[in-house]
Amino acid sequence: MPDTIELKNRPRLIAGAAIAGKKEGEGPLGGVYDKIIADDLFGEESWEKAESRFYYTAARTCLEKGGITPEQTDVLLGGDLLNQIMSASMAARELHIPFLGLYGACSTMAESLCIGAMLTDGGYVGHALCAASSHFCSAERQYRFPLEYGCQRTPTAQWTVTGAGAALLSGDPSQPALCVCTHVTIGRVTDMGIADANNMGAAMAPAAADTLRRHFEDTGRSAVDYDLIITGDLGQVGHDILMELMQQQGHPLDASRYMDCGLEVFDRETQDVHAGGSGCGCSAIVLCSEILRRFQAGEIRRVLFMATGALLSTTTSQQGETIPGVAHAIVLEADA
Repeated sequence: MPDTIELKNRPRLIAGAAIAGKKEGEGPLGGVYDKIIADDLFGEESWEKAESRFYYTAARTCLEKGGITPEQTDVLLGGDLLNQIMSASMAARELHIPFLGLYGACSTMAESLCIGAMLTDGGYVGHALCAASSHFCSAERQYRFPLEYGCQRTPTAQWTVTGAGAALLSGDPSQPALCVCTHVTIGRVTDMGIADANNMGAAMAPAAADTLRRHFEDTGRSAVDYDLIITGDLGQVGHDILMELMQQQGHPLDASRYMDCGLEVFDRETQDVHAGGSGCGCSAIVLCSEILRRFQAGEIRRVLFMATGALLSTTTSQQGETIPGVAHAIVLEADA
């Protein structure tokens, strides 16, 4: 059977919200986020609690923009990078919406949209809220070194985005939509033997290539059938590897039609983020701000949004394990 699922009822994406941190607000997309939070602690006593507040704020802002209350929302889907997805779980505690917690590392925004779109397409829910968050400080503490250690970053390292994005899906064909969901390609776990926790792009690029190749083969499409193909957070290293892999597989990408969210959030020349951005919040804030803005402006009509995740933990890294990757893809099209 094909790995790509066609969504016959074309679930509608009716609202999106992006909440970004100070550094992200100083980047090229600073003018399109719903809110920029200058305080990394967001008024909380820990980075983890701050990340949960980012998540909650993105979710509530999205619902308000969509004119939907939490009581009218059938399911909240999503997660974050922390152990037991605690940022998302604590936010769900405050929202009182039935919750499906997801972990796909940095692929979580696309994973939540894929599952939310399938639930909506099947008529199982009327409104699905999909969200993901990350925080530079909480991610560094969990995966690498305490910030106080002052560890030198390698050239391949990426800067975890502090921020959260949320998108609201509806099965009501009468509701105005920014775009509709038409196809889902679920990723397979791929491992090419990368073991360096500071080189996420190289670990995730093969998974992105696998998902993209299967999507093209299932649908009979190629890169030219999309206004944009968007990866989540491969950064410069992963971006270049994906371009090479797709060329080798006979599905070359047009550089003018391909963008990576990790290269959009920050200005690599002035913001010292090395290879680019990363984290669940990376693709989430780009999709829920700039990409939806382009749909609304009529600048794009069909995109493939594919967030990528590196499936590692401190435990597996310390045991010498390599880093598996996964990439989930969803096709978004202008409402005809």
